[in-house]
Amino acid sequence: MNQIFNFFFEQYAGYQAIDITLEIIAVVFGFLSVWFSKQNNILVFPTGMISTSIFVYLLFKWSLLGDMMINAYYFIMSVYGWYIWTRKVDATHVTPISVTTKNEKVTSVWIFIATLLFVFIVYKTFNMWTGWVAYVDTVTTAIFFVGMWLMARRKVENWIFWIIGDLISIPLYFYKGFTFTSLQYLGFTIIAIYGYLAWRKLSNKSTVTA
Repeated sequence: MNQIFNFFFEQYAGYQAIDITLEIIAVVFGFLSVWFSKQNNILVFPTGMISTSIFVYLLFKWSLLGDMMINAYYFIMSVYGWYIWTRKVDATHVTPISVTTKNEKVTSVWIFIATLLFVFIVYKTFNMWTGWVAYVDTVTTAIFFVGMWLMARRKVENWIFWIIGDLISIPLYFYKGFTFTSLQYLGFTIIAIYGYLAWRKLSNKSTVTA
């Protein structure tokens, strides 16, 4: 039993108690944010902002710049998403859940490419392009940037990007030594699958109603 515990959590031996506590709090609010997103609930944004702000601090402290940029971007896009989700499209209706348009697909491709270049430049500038983790970080950052943008715009396909990125992040964060965060992404994957199914159903209902 001790061997199993050590396998998952021995990397925390040298961490400060406050940092471990903050990571757990950030994980809890991260779960809440993804759950509220699945439920199509506006609370996705305030809970997500709490989680991401904590992670920005921790990841900066741990010198994980790629991960820090992802969370800083999440925070900014949460502000944008909060506005989009509450914006009235007419006198009584807010922005509905819908599928991605052709123009939005093109924009998604550009966001993906621009993110790859941006993260690569940052990693090279800070001499952090040192191994395979940097390559994976760059790709997952681009995937999550697109996913967050689509979620902020209430697009069904955002969940596909979350699922792909989450699946990559589960072993990646465990390898980096953040077991709680790795477990968080495992939970995110499960919620994202249900989220995709729920949003697709809501999108179909909106189309029929229209």
